[in-house]
Order: sequence, then structure tokens, then C-alpha cells
Amino acid sequence: MFFRRKGRLRKEYDDKLLTQLNRYKVHWQQEKLLLEKSFDPSEEVICQTKIAEAKYIFLLKEAKQRNVTILR
Repeated sequence: MFFRRKGRLRKEYDDKLLTQLNRYKVHWQQEKLLLEKSFDPSEEVICQTKIAEAKYIFLLKEAKQRNVTILR
């Protein structure tokens, strides 16, 4: 009984991780595009881009560590 619950919880959290991963990937790409199109980017824009990248990389490493795959 407990092992079924464990598997269901793992799948639920893996799905949440994939959702967040996709959301942060889009956010990072938008920030990067804004930085590339800026003529004279401010420090705040540069920092926001680096933070978005760090969040995405962190979630990507977490997904790799948990062996999460996207089934299509």
C-alpha cells in the first residue's frame, strides 16, 4: 500500500518539476532575448537574466538527478 502511494507521489512531483522546468526555460529565453535586443542593458536586466538562467539550470540538474523523462 505504501509503495503505491510513493510511486504516485513521485509521479506527481516529477510532473510538477517538468512544468516548472518548461516555465523557467521560456522565462530564461525571454530574458535572454530582451538582453540581446537591448542597446545599453542595465545591470538589473543582466542580473535578471543570470538569475533566470541559474533557476533553469538548477531545475535541469534536478530533473537529470531524478531521471525524469518526457514521454511524448
